[in-house]
Amino acid sequence: MLLILIRHAKSSWEHDLIDHERPLSSKGLKDSQLVFNEIRNFLPSKYVVYSSTSKRTTQTVKIFSILNNLQFENIIFKKELYTFNSLELEKCIKKYEEENLIIFGHNNAITDFVNKFGNYYVENVPTCGVVIIKFEHLNTISSQKGVIIKTIFPRDLK
Repeated sequence: MLLILIRHAKSSWEHDLIDHERPLSSKGLKDSQLVFNEIRNFLPSKYVVYSSTSKRTTQTVKIFSILNNLQFENIIFKKELYTFNSLELEKCIKKYEEENLIIFGHNNAITDFVNKFGNYYVENVPTCGVVIIKFEHLNTISSQKGVIIKTIFPRDLK
């Protein structure tokens, strides 16, 4: 079973908004298209997508859905994924029953999770970065390490 963790794309600090409401920057829009054109080569045939409710994450997952022919209405938005804490992220992932799971979320939760459960150290999952980890079972991740089978970072595609 695959767990695909995707950090939202680069957000804009142009306007004085609360963190949850910050939109994507133009760089974030470009990086999303670049990464999501590449990711389709690594997606399983069936998967479920969960996303944080923040504006930048919602915009990132919308680009993903358009480029990968996924109905936006099929994405499950969870306020609990608006977290920067890997323990909270771990709790969420354990609750989700799906076989192949895509999570759109935030740092430091994603980088810390990858380094706790992946088989090698990743210094930082950048904005719009993707880490694909293979696990035996997601509901027992506390007692197992996964195997990182692919990372896709915008800088590697430029």
